[in-house]
Amino acid sequence: MSITRRQALKVANDDAGLLGWSAYALAYFGEDIDAAIELIDRALALNPGVARGWVTSGTLRLWAGQQPELAISHFETSLRLSPHARRSGTFMYIGMGHFFARRFEEAAAMLLRSLQEHSGWAPTYRFLAACYAHMGRVEEAREMVQRLRAITSVLVPNATHWRNPADRELFLSGLRLAAGEMT
Repeated sequence: MSITRRQALKVANDDAGLLGWSAYALAYFGEDIDAAIELIDRALALNPGVARGWVTSGTLRLWAGQQPELAISHFETSLRLSPHARRSGTFMYIGMGHFFARRFEEAAAMLLRSLQEHSGWAPTYRFLAACYAHMGRVEEAREMVQRLRAITSVLVPNATHWRNPADRELFLSGLRLAAGEMT
């Protein structure tokens, strides 16, 4: 057990909300992803009715490169628990799950749903561009890159939070192809 996880457990031992935020922060900043998943699992065991916890759980599992199906299931649970919440991020994450499962048609459909609700989010454009590139729809991929350029100057991020090298390369190679770079 890392010191940071111990500290999170000491402070938020039975507070599901604090455990969830701690899990996300630990994973985001590069700590042991398995320890972060243990924290979010504990949070969900304490309070399985918190929609945000299910989103965090799915996100961490995608970052870890674990079972996209399980991650998608967790995102869908979140949508059921909070059907009126802002859904664009959850749709994007479901799209990412399909992307990493190499179901590019389903991924594109969910990513487009995400853009309908929030058209200014760079990660959605990145994944949609990579998705289209892997589908051989290069013109549409390049259109997504053009839209991305209107939002940010960072077209291809470092993507270090994707712990599985194969997942990271799938994403980055599609994005580089969409941006017209060599893969």
